[in-house]
Amino acid sequence: MAASVSLGVGSLVWVEETELAWLDGEVVEVNGDTIKVACTTGKTVVVKASGVYPKDAEAPPCGVDDMTKLAYLHEPGVLQNLKSRYDMNEIYTYTGSILIAVNPFTRLPHLYDNHMMAQYKGAAFGELSPHPFAVADAAYRLMLNENISQSILVSGESGAGKTESTKLLMRYLAYMGGRSAAEGSSQRTVEQQVLESNPVLEAFGNAKTVRNNNSSRFGKFVEIQFDQRGRISGAAIRTYLLERSRVCQVSDPERNYHCFYMICAAPAEDVQKFKLGNARTFHYLNQSNCYELEGVDESKEYIATRKAMDIVGISSDEQEGIFRVVAAILHLGNIEFKKGKETDSSEPKDEKSRFHLKTAAELFMCDEKALEDSLCKRIIVTRDETITKCLDPESAAVSRDALAKIVYSRLFDWLVDKINSSIGQDPDSKCLIGVLDIYGFESFKTNRLLTVFEQFCINLTNEKLQQHFNQHVFKMEQEEYTKEEIDWSYIDFVDNKDVLELIEKKPGGIIALLDEACMFPRSTHETFAQKLYQTFKNHKRFSKPKLSRTDFTICHYAGDVTYQTDLFLDKNKDYVVAEHQALLSASKCSFVAGLFPLLSEDSSKQSKFSSIGARFKQQLQALLETLSVTEPHYIRCVKPNNLLKPAIFENKNVLQQLRCGGVMEAIRISCAGYPTKKPFDEFVDRFGILAPEVLDGSSDEVAACKRLLEKVGLKGYQIGKTKVFLRAGQMADLDARRSEVLGRSASIIQRKVRSYLSRRSFISLRLSAIQLQAACRGQLVRKIYESMRREAAALRIQKDLRMFLARKAYKELCSSALCIQKGMRGLAARNELRFRRQTRAAIILQSQCRKYLARLHYMRLKKAAITTQCAWRGKVARKELRKLKMAAKETGALQAAKNKLEKQVEELTWRLQLEKRMRADLEEAKTQENAKLQSALQEMQLEFKETKELLMKERGAAKRAAEQIPVIQEVSVIDHAMVDKLAAENEKLKSLVSSLEKRIDETQKKYEETNKLSEERLKQALEADQKIVQLKTAMHRLEEKFSDVESENQILRQQGLLKTPVKRIADILSTPEKTPVLENGHHLNEENGANEPMSAMPIKEVETESERKMKKSQQYDDIDALIKCVSKDIGFSQGKPVAAFTIYKCLLQWKSFEAERTSVFDRLIQMIGSAIENQDNNDHMAYWLSNTSTLLFLLQKSLTGTGAAGAPPRRKPPPTSLFGRMTMGFRSSPSSAQLAAPHLEVVRQVEAKYPALLFKQQLTAYVEKIYGIVRDNLKKELAPLLSLCIQAPRTSKGTALRSGRSFGKDSPSSHWQSIIECLNTLLCTLKENFVPPVLVEKIFTQTFSYINVQLFNSLLLRRECCTFSNGEYVKSGLAELELWCAQAKEEYAGSSWDELKHIRQAVGFLVIHQKYRISYDEITNDLCPILSVQQLYRICTLYWDSNYNTRSVSPDVISSMRVLMTEDSNNAVSSSFLLDENSSIPFSVDDLSNSLQEKDFTDVKPADELLENTAFQFLQE
Repeated sequence: MAASVSLGVGSLVWVEETELAWLDGEVVEVNGDTIKVACTTGKTVVVKASGVYPKDAEAPPCGVDDMTKLAYLHEPGVLQNLKSRYDMNEIYTYTGSILIAVNPFTRLPHLYDNHMMAQYKGAAFGELSPHPFAVADAAYRLMLNENISQSILVSGESGAGKTESTKLLMRYLAYMGGRSAAEGSSQRTVEQQVLESNPVLEAFGNAKTVRNNNSSRFGKFVEIQFDQRGRISGAAIRTYLLERSRVCQVSDPERNYHCFYMICAAPAEDVQKFKLGNARTFHYLNQSNCYELEGVDESKEYIATRKAMDIVGISSDEQEGIFRVVAAILHLGNIEFKKGKETDSSEPKDEKSRFHLKTAAELFMCDEKALEDSLCKRIIVTRDETITKCLDPESAAVSRDALAKIVYSRLFDWLVDKINSSIGQDPDSKCLIGVLDIYGFESFKTNRLLTVFEQFCINLTNEKLQQHFNQHVFKMEQEEYTKEEIDWSYIDFVDNKDVLELIEKKPGGIIALLDEACMFPRSTHETFAQKLYQTFKNHKRFSKPKLSRTDFTICHYAGDVTYQTDLFLDKNKDYVVAEHQALLSASKCSFVAGLFPLLSEDSSKQSKFSSIGARFKQQLQALLETLSVTEPHYIRCVKPNNLLKPAIFENKNVLQQLRCGGVMEAIRISCAGYPTKKPFDEFVDRFGILAPEVLDGSSDEVAACKRLLEKVGLKGYQIGKTKVFLRAGQMADLDARRSEVLGRSASIIQRKVRSYLSRRSFISLRLSAIQLQAACRGQLVRKIYESMRREAAALRIQKDLRMFLARKAYKELCSSALCIQKGMRGLAARNELRFRRQTRAAIILQSQCRKYLARLHYMRLKKAAITTQCAWRGKVARKELRKLKMAAKETGALQAAKNKLEKQVEELTWRLQLEKRMRADLEEAKTQENAKLQSALQEMQLEFKETKELLMKERGAAKRAAEQIPVIQEVSVIDHAMVDKLAAENEKLKSLVSSLEKRIDETQKKYEETNKLSEERLKQALEADQKIVQLKTAMHRLEEKFSDVESENQILRQQGLLKTPVKRIADILSTPEKTPVLENGHHLNEENGANEPMSAMPIKEVETESERKMKKSQQYDDIDALIKCVSKDIGFSQGKPVAAFTIYKCLLQWKSFEAERTSVFDRLIQMIGSAIENQDNNDHMAYWLSNTSTLLFLLQKSLTGTGAAGAPPRRKPPPTSLFGRMTMGFRSSPSSAQLAAPHLEVVRQVEAKYPALLFKQQLTAYVEKIYGIVRDNLKKELAPLLSLCIQAPRTSKGTALRSGRSFGKDSPSSHWQSIIECLNTLLCTLKENFVPPVLVEKIFTQTFSYINVQLFNSLLLRRECCTFSNGEYVKSGLAELELWCAQAKEEYAGSSWDELKHIRQAVGFLVIHQKYRISYDEITNDLCPILSVQQLYRICTLYWDSNYNTRSVSPDVISSMRVLMTEDSNNAVSSSFLLDENSSIPFSVDDLSNSLQEKDFTDVKPADELLENTAFQFLQE
């Protein structure tokens, strides 16, 4: 795949290097087949042209998320792309459908939370950034849509993150297929058990290795079964090749399995029970110096493992048995042997070994002597006799280790079987998703002798999986060619079938020869190796190392691996020693005995030999058969470095893993066909400059691509339906030609620029000369102008001076003449004044004299008249005085009578208040007792009949008593016996009502449970619900009838009192009245009746029973008429809903708010609930939102709780009795009769009872519900549009520049216009239905917040959206939204525009030029102050620009952000870069109350339909 075209000077290439694998550089010299390259590291190398690879100069600096998009698909390109993304904390990358995951060795919690899972739910594969959730979602969707089982294969070397990736996949599948809380039960769900099986298997199957602290030492395939609805219905776990040798042999610095260290760190009681101690004291653990893991608390892990066992269904007794066996294995390892008394015999070495032998026997619950014999002796059964053979100490130790390994292996298999049986499998499941967590290909410089056989099996597994992988990749490649409808022939690619035949061919394969050698007792590893050399000496994949006599080398797909055969035969034998089997089968511990069940006679007669290799090959074949019937998905995990530290990327290490993972093999398969696949628009944009004439006037990209390729003369390419397919090397050829064109263009541009600079210099010089000439000429003209100006100024000064002198002389002459004239005229005027004063003085003297004489005559006449008047008036006054004295005596008597009456009135008022308090206390006591009692409906009806009969009897008895009783002087106002009797009956009847309510509640609960159990009984349940409503209605009517009985009882008592003479006014005033019945049939309590104590005289006649029934029937008809009317759309009046106003007026008139019991509120709530069932019609929902919110406002203004603080005092009703009118007459002024009646208010406050307050709460809930429905309907309409608005439609750059139009058919602003239309439609609907502006504002504010969240999250999850051109597109759309907010006005839009702050700042950052010059402080303080560091880092690393090649921020800014992110890496909340949606209700009843005013309802007219009804004439008031 090296460059097959000539490379010119200046070409960018990749050169192979020993340490860094590949170096990039620039060709500086070409000499035939050799070229000289200047590397970016400063080193200059000379290499052959066939050994270099071309480099894409236009590759984005942060890499591409899918490596099939690379212009050059080769090793250095793939490696550089992974490194670039890893440096940006982008650890996931696609290669087609294959996901490559690079272990970050640090926590990234924000990538795996529930919010991120919700983002990938249902998203198309490749639409969002690469992620394991995307692979899991693609598998889940394919399973549901095509009904095909899926499999996800996770592979990689130890420490690459396979286990964590598997956990993420299982988490997502549990998230998608898990049952909701309503469906789940109290038992553990399947998905919980599947997830919690991981820590259990990790504890017993994972260990620390050189490469990983938590390495899985077994393969695992998890089958998750789904039902037809896509819910998890079962699961099964299969394991492969547990590394048993690790139980007995551990090399430094590795560790044994985690469970051994956990039990040593268990609580003290467990440690004492199992007789354990420090891990350093056990032989199986102290072979390595590593006992603890950094950041891991073994005691906490022990407790967590026990909890996980509880969840997966392992009982406490079974857990006890598990850890008993683990402790016994540790004690077995501490048993040492020495030579016995007999020849070649052995026995425990010392007392310490005896102690551990005894402890192990106790834990296994077997005989100590039998355990010792099973370790130190062997029984050989022949045809004639049974021979007991002693073992030497070395053989005894081998027997001990064999026992430990087989016990641990059986224990691990039991755990897997127990987990599978606990989880359970679904036999009816048709589809499953399998997750394979398998070990990766292993190749070491120096193999560990203890695990060579396991390494051989692991590499066999990877060879088989690689063959499956190659076939899948080849199939995908062929499918793409077929999909694109290109002409192609069969592509030959390198297959590893020969390697597989070498290993597993039967007969003649390595495994077959190994099994054959194991069956012969005298076979050794030397004879096995010689057999291999003879059989495969001519095989191209098999070779013999030169310096070894027993090793062999196999050429795998990932490289050569040398295997040592020293332990091959021992590790391939899989049999249980008969003594061990018999010993543990006879154990008194049921758990231990269950691990070693007794063998049947047939199996005991058969050979005890069993090959691990053959069994593993069978398991592998079964796995591949399962994978072959599923649709595979691949995740390749990569470990970036062997130090297990973040931010370190070792090129050679990663490259080796890519080869081992088959990624390079997939690339080779792709390169065998058409490795370069470019969409038409990208191809034209990149190579259009090679033939600009093919783009002139062309609007067809396909034709343009064909003409362009014909113009450049390429051969062997293919034109598909959407892409151009190029052979290997053709992309480099096109780039070379493009570089030549660009070079020539650069020369032309340089020539033009130099010409432009010279011309600009000449024009500048000429302009300077002209400016100098203009300055000199201007100076000369200014001097001439100055002399002319001085001459004109002198002439003007002379003229003004001469004028001043002449004017001065004239003024002096004029002043002299005026002074002479003034003196002469003054003398004449003074003479005239003196004459006039003398004449005036004479006239004044004459008038004063005449006035005095006339006044003297008048005073004399006045004095005589006054004297005469006084005498007459005195006479008249004395007569009047005598009359007044007589009248004063009568007034005193009246005043005394008045004072006496006032004292009597005050005394009666005090007694009335005392009576009211007593009655209130009595009523409160009754209410408290009534709340505790219950009864049934049938019993209440029977009791009602009995009470009615008693009432009739009492009425007759009362009449007879009234006829027989003589005239009584005084009658007691209160008949205590009768009151007690009636109270007892009252309590009994109310207890029946309470019991009825309880039974109705129980019936309703049973109905709800039945509805949950079966959807098929929905119709029956609805009928039951209707019956319950009817029962409630009947109950309310019975309660009202019971109230009627009480009122009739009171009336009878009053009739009895009417027939007795009344002596004292106070007794009459304190007589209890009939409880008044309101117009709507609700009954006031005794307190309401006591508020009018003065109205007892005279008492009205009692209504007959027929009249009351008729009145009550009329009241029910009125309620039905109201419900029927308001359930229709009756429009609006004066901008207010008529239905809400009509309901309020009726409730106010009927005094329903003050009623203790009523059914009208339930009827209204049922009517509203049925009216809003059609939730998709926004016009209908807006109408009811307007009505319910308006009615809620009226209730908020009117209702006050009983005894509420600050409630206005209720106006006392005017008295109607004689003394009441007399008192009012005495205390009122005479002018009070002339005052006009007060104006009737539309909204007035009333003291609400419990039903009214409950109705208000229910109405509030409906307002919030309807508000949420309208808001969510708008969100549903906007959701598909927002997904289109985040990315600008693709256009062809070349055609757009030349033809003036793009290839895209969608208008860029059409999607935004659709959003504006949705907003305008809803706004018009809300305005037409007069929804309160505060609700409209909240709806649009939350909608804009939703738009902000969706656009911003999509921007951060899609790399193709973080471009300069896309930022301009989104910015233009946001400008449309801003214009809409301005047109909608603040009354309705409110702060909606401010809700878009995140997307506004992000888009503002994208469209900034020269981002590399901006500092971090400028970004955080000025440009994007609202965005977090994680969000800014995400945008900066995702940013790319294919149109203008603008750069992102500088590396220093990226480094600063990365440091800040590292400091907050442990905070999951701060690490998350996605926004959360807020779906709460953002308003309260007070907000709604403050937005409306009472005066707005003054001119509202009620429903016309009700005005025609005579019962609703009060609505006209």
